Amino acid sequence: MELRQLKTFYTLASTLNFSRAAEVQNYVPSTVTMQMKALEEELGVKLVDRLGKKVILTDAGRRFLDYVVRILSELEEAEHAVKQSGEMTGTLVISADETLCTYRLPAILRLFRLRYPGIRLIFKPLSHANLKQSLREGDADIIFMLDEDKHEIGFCGEKMQDESFYILVAPDHPLASRTELDIEDFNGETFLLTEKGCSYRTFFERSLSQKGMGGITELEFNSAEAIKQCAKIGMGIAILPEMAVTAELSRGELVSLPWDMSATSFATQMFWHEEKWISPAIQAFLNLARDFA
Repeated sequence: MELRQLKTFYTLASTLNFSRAAEVQNYVPSTVTMQMKALEEELGVKLVDRLGKKVILTDAGRRFLDYVVRILSELEEAEHAVKQSGEMTGTLVISADETLCTYRLPAILRLFRLRYPGIRLIFKPLSHANLKQSLREGDADIIFMLDEDKHEIGFCGEKMQDESFYILVAPDHPLASRTELDIEDFNGETFLLTEKGCSYRTFFERSLSQKGMGGITELEFNSAEAIKQCAKIGMGIAILPEMAVTAELSRGELVSLPWDMSATSFATQMFWHEEKWISPAIQAFLNLARDFA
């Protein structure tokens, strides 16, 4: 199995056209056909089917493509790593949810860009529900999650720091002056929540249910900043991490309610796939992120 065959297969899988693949590879079409035939004979399976002028990947071809993408990506990283320029290069994809994008990661990303200008840094904000999937499928090299402090199967991970959460209202809210709350005090209130599947939303809803509260009235947001602004003007009760509301609490724009959120330990955590090759660029980012922990 030759590297040029893998590159040809990747190009054909991307274009689904023998003539176009030959053009991209600077080959004549017969060379693409010959390389694909040799690759399929070596593997003992059909990777593509020709249906008239149409090309489709077989089941084996789709499975093989996942590995080829990984091989070519790691080869590119290896080539960058051994360049003699002395400057670290490569591509790094980081993902996190909106809250961490806004309040935890900007300083890390800024310092990384200053320290390693030769590394192409791609930052992809994702919803909490899609972060793990992006890592499993190889779409991200490192993800950051605000979640319960726990191990994730198939991932390597490190806790960066513990995170505290508050139940928050505007200063003129009827519950703002209370020093103690019962579950009945939440009856009729509107809760300003993140999307379903978010760990701390799930914990809060579970804690209400365990105390005997049924369904709640809610407004759902994709943005912690939007939740905060709506809470400040009295639209409802917000559940947010301390990092997002430190300034508003100090200025008296929001008030924290006396409701215990300490039963579960939440933390900002950093994860990467346990089977992924740790390139110099990934290692550099992991080391820098640890300095912020």
